[in-house]
Amino acid sequence: MTLHKFREKYPDKFASEDKVFSRIHRGDTIFIGTGCGEPQYLVGALVNYVSSHPKAVLDAEVFHVWTLGVAPYADEKFQDNFRHNSFFIGRNTRDPVNEGLADYTPVALSAVPDLFRRGVVPVDVALIQVSPPDKNGYMSLGISVDITKAAVESASIVIAQVNPRMPRVHGETFIHIEKMDYLIEKDEPLLEYGATLSDEIAQRIGKYVARIVEDGDTIQAGYGSIPNAILANLKGKRHLGVHTELLSDGMVELIRAGVIDNSRKSLNRGKTVAAFCMGKSTTYEFIDDNPGMEFRPVDYTNSLLVISRHRNMVAINSCLQIDLTGQATAESIGKRFYSGIGGQTDFMRGAVLSPRGKTILVILSTAKDESISRIVPFIYEGAGVTLGRSDVHYVVSEYGIAYLHGKSIRERAMELIAIAHPKFRPWLIEEAKKLNLIYKDQKFIPGEEGEYPEQFETFRTTKTGMEIFLRPLKISDEPLLKDFFYNLSDKSMYRRFISPKKGMPHQELQEYVVLDYTKGMAIVASVQQSGREEVVGLAQYGISQETHMAEVAFIVSDEHQNRGIGTELLGYMTYLAKRQGLLGFTAEVLMENRPMLHVFEKMGFDMQKSGEGGVYELRMLFREAHETVNDAAAAVRH
Repeated sequence: MTLHKFREKYPDKFASEDKVFSRIHRGDTIFIGTGCGEPQYLVGALVNYVSSHPKAVLDAEVFHVWTLGVAPYADEKFQDNFRHNSFFIGRNTRDPVNEGLADYTPVALSAVPDLFRRGVVPVDVALIQVSPPDKNGYMSLGISVDITKAAVESASIVIAQVNPRMPRVHGETFIHIEKMDYLIEKDEPLLEYGATLSDEIAQRIGKYVARIVEDGDTIQAGYGSIPNAILANLKGKRHLGVHTELLSDGMVELIRAGVIDNSRKSLNRGKTVAAFCMGKSTTYEFIDDNPGMEFRPVDYTNSLLVISRHRNMVAINSCLQIDLTGQATAESIGKRFYSGIGGQTDFMRGAVLSPRGKTILVILSTAKDESISRIVPFIYEGAGVTLGRSDVHYVVSEYGIAYLHGKSIRERAMELIAIAHPKFRPWLIEEAKKLNLIYKDQKFIPGEEGEYPEQFETFRTTKTGMEIFLRPLKISDEPLLKDFFYNLSDKSMYRRFISPKKGMPHQELQEYVVLDYTKGMAIVASVQQSGREEVVGLAQYGISQETHMAEVAFIVSDEHQNRGIGTELLGYMTYLAKRQGLLGFTAEVLMENRPMLHVFEKMGFDMQKSGEGGVYELRMLFREAHETVNDAAAAVRH
């Protein structure tokens, strides 16, 4: 049955626009469809009607989640006609909200359908956009199911824009034509959302996120340019699933690439589940009549009970600011309202409850052309705390990964300072000292000398097949190194320090982790244990300016000895020393420490060995002191 046939069957539903909008009364609450599903023509037609009939609609309240299109009802000239009230503030309504000309209702998106159904937020009129009806009279809400379905079911009057460009999406998206009060046909392009971020920043942040996401995880990614951009960095993963609020272009690209197949999901296996879509027209075409897609209302997608039933649930969201204790805001910048709670709290808290779930909070380290740090001592006064200290597992900036889960305030502060923009780290250190968040004697090396050399991070596989991560020590590693030393046996400690050593206090640990990387290097070998990093080996060298050589030492945890870790550590330290143009190493080794001597001997150095008192003094010259830059780059990639 064509739309023409439906017009014959339901002539009253196809009334003139004047008659349709005359049904809106003074003081009514008007719901408008979400995001890219906003019925642009209906919004414009309503405003035109009010312009022609200024006394017909007075003190009407306009509700929506997020507008990407025009929002003329928020204009000051319509203040007697409309009062805008948003659950999520968009660019077009941000100024009116902060100027007191419009309202913001802070609420988790999962709770909104219930507010509609119980009449706490009454819906008198719903303006929505739908696909044309099928032969049975069912129309799809398409890219905007979210809270729209609940608004339609609760509204006294439903006015629908029928747009042939609205995709028919599978799931709980269908509304029968009999439920519609009025239909207005209008073919117009759907709104598109193209969040962009510079390739360099996206690559840096994305590669860190890719380290955290594992094959078989079920992912959610929130609003904004950062989460959307970093999805491209997950193309090396396999068998990812999607249970999300927002379906983005980045997710669809991963589906096309076969990365997302939903084959290992705990719920809705084989289906990509979302509440709404904001993207390009090619994404809308992809989800049209696609049985692999299933759109549901937000009280399902965003339910903590549903989210937590997904094993390996990973929630990826962004924020505007985070403080050194782990509190984050995604809603406001100080007293200025900026966006909203949305579904971030739903997914982050649901992922915390998920078996082996993870939360990843992504943040650009600075704002306003690097003039402001987004990592601050404490959240600005007036800001809404979107995520509490217990909601965040990982924080990722373009400068690295901070793991906060289970960490003390002092440890959290040092982790976050380590991923702040380098020019703000000295300020953060000093502020943290004043606030008693970190040690009063915490050392710090400002400038390039103390900047973490990320380029020296690499993965290696030992001769026994053990995969280890080699990276420089950094200022936040003191707790990791403390655990490493205190797990060593007395024998291993004696061999390393050539004297009995029972303690490793903060003052000594600082000497290891606060490095001037131009004067020495310290590399740890680590593995992942139950979602956290564990140090299994440590190597160091300090440069002698007189001889242009370096004194080197290394140690491996007792339970991981004889697995090739020491060989990999010393080999990598040799590469780094050659890269600095050093001539060789010196070392002191106990004569009875045959395993360590063996590692030195098999490196192929030109070695001179002398000793007394049970200790060998080794002088080891490199055979190839001038390795090429290309060879060095190949060594890092290996």
